[in-house]
Amino acid sequence: MKKPFTIERDQLDGVIAVLRVAERRSFRAAAAELGVSPSAISQTIRGLEARLGVALLTRTTRRVGLTEAGQRFLDRARPAVAEILAAFDAAQSLGEAVTGLLRLNMPRALVPFLAEPILAQFGAAHPALQIEIFAEDGLANIVAEGFDAGIRLGELLEADMVAVRLTPPFQFAVVGSPAYFARHGRPQRPEDLHRHACIGTRQSPQGPIYRWEFVEGSRAFDIAVAGPVIVNSGGLNLMAAAMGLGLAYTAAPAAQDQVAAGALEPVLQDFCPGTPGLFLYYPSRAQALPKLRAFIEFVHDTLRPETTAYMGARDGTPKKSVPPVGFRLPGPS
Repeated sequence: MKKPFTIERDQLDGVIAVLRVAERRSFRAAAAELGVSPSAISQTIRGLEARLGVALLTRTTRRVGLTEAGQRFLDRARPAVAEILAAFDAAQSLGEAVTGLLRLNMPRALVPFLAEPILAQFGAAHPALQIEIFAEDGLANIVAEGFDAGIRLGELLEADMVAVRLTPPFQFAVVGSPAYFARHGRPQRPEDLHRHACIGTRQSPQGPIYRWEFVEGSRAFDIAVAGPVIVNSGGLNLMAAAMGLGLAYTAAPAAQDQVAAGALEPVLQDFCPGTPGLFLYYPSRAQALPKLRAFIEFVHDTLRPETTAYMGARDGTPKKSVPPVGFRLPGPS
């Protein structure tokens, strides 16, 4: 019979340390974030592992990983710790001071466009607030992973999230350089891409190559592409296309400057789909926190475009959109 479980005074020691090491995959980085030494982090985690009777982390000279037990522990502990930290924030919110740690999750391609206004303007306006920007291209569960808010395309948002528009709707595009088209011709239909060099994008190191998405009438379909270059950055994607290495699939506004300059030319416009645009999203219960309320207000006043910047077609399909001043949209990365 399993003995009753009771929480001793030190039972929770090491939980946050394990979470931070698992997230950063580094004792040194976790120690710097928590303001302690790496040896103190290591000792705390060893104590937790001793109490549990099982190893949670695998340690080598080059990397830190999770054991199966560690992954199970992380999956259950992460949302619980996030709720506890939210409880602290909620209690602190009674003072209405914009303090604490604001954790934001966004695609890597957005960082060059959003990091500066967030850090320089919003951060300067709230010096008591610590801001963390975590860039990744996977679909993060912001609640389970302890983020206050995230930024993603509208069609990728979970149904129970509150969303604030960041950009107008826009279309995707296939672009190539004039030199590439002079050598290889222009695809007339998406199926022609099998005979062209296409720049591949991968969202994660072990993930598949992104399949390019198209529409024809009411039919939506995707095409597996291949080519000499694979990247995980919207900037590299367009750079390779401008060099004539192949065709790139991107958000149309991301390539608009290069198209206007003649460095890139769009093709397959009649088959490229639209998207509702980029949105800031967060769980509804988090809106009560002063730090998130302040950030939402900042997004509304500074980053969010005017609703008149885009007028959708009568049939609901997006026209070519104009992004807000100072903001250029990234392509898939």
